[in-house]
Amino acid sequence: MKFKLFKDRKGKADQAKNNKFVKLGREIYVQARRGGPNPEANFGLKTAIANARAEQMPNDNIERAIKKAAGAGDEVEYEEIMYEGYGPGGVAIMVKCLTDNRNRTAADVRSAFNKRGGNMGESGCVSYMFDYKGLLVVDREEHEADEDTMMMLALEAGAEDVVVNDDSFEILTHPHEFEQVKTALEKEEYTFANAGVRWLPQNIVKVEGENAEKLLKMMDAFEDNDDVQDVYSNFEIAE
Repeated sequence: MKFKLFKDRKGKADQAKNNKFVKLGREIYVQARRGGPNPEANFGLKTAIANARAEQMPNDNIERAIKKAAGAGDEVEYEEIMYEGYGPGGVAIMVKCLTDNRNRTAADVRSAFNKRGGNMGESGCVSYMFDYKGLLVVDREEHEADEDTMMMLALEAGAEDVVVNDDSFEILTHPHEFEQVKTALEKEEYTFANAGVRWLPQNIVKVEGENAEKLLKMMDAFEDNDDVQDVYSNFEIAE
C-alpha cells in the first residue's frame, strides 16, 4: 500500500512537471514567434528561457520550442492576456494566459474566480500592487554565506536589493539583469530554492480558515487550466 501511495504521488508530481514544461515551451514558442529566435535581441524570449532553466527544463526542450517557432507556417497563434481580479479576503490575483481562444479562456478564468468567492476585475485593477522583478532565493541551510558576503556578491553582480530572512536570502533584480546575476552566483556555486522573472506583490495579505481553503482551490483550478501560464498573488496562509 505504501508503494502504491508513493507511486500515485510520484505520478502526480511527474504529471505536474510535464504540464509545467509544456507551458514553459509554449511561452518560449510565442516569444520566439513574436520577436525572433535570438534571445540576445529578444528580451521576452530571453526571460522565457531564463524561467525555463530555473525550472530545470532540459535544453533540448528549449531548443525544440525555438526551432518550432522559427519554422512555423500554419501553427496555432497564441495571444497573451493578463486577467486581474480579487480572491476571498480582498486578495489581489493576476492570471497570465496564452490562448488561441480568448472567449473560452476569459470564461474559464472568470468561472474560477466566481466559484471560489472571488471576482474578475478590469485590466489594471490590481497590477499596480505588483512589481515586475527577477527573484533568486538562496536557502541559508544549504549555503553558509553571511549577510555581508551575499550582499556584496549580489550587488556587484548587478542585483537591486537583497532581502535577508531567517531561512533565506531573496535577491531582487531588474528583469534585464536576472540572468546575469543568476550566472554570477552560480559561478560561486550557489543554488536556488526559487528563481524566475515574475510579478512580485508589494504587500502581503495573510488569510486563514475558509478564505484560505477557497484560495488554495482557486489556485488549483488555475493550475489545471492549460491556458494559464502563471498566477501571481499577494496572499500568504496564516500559520
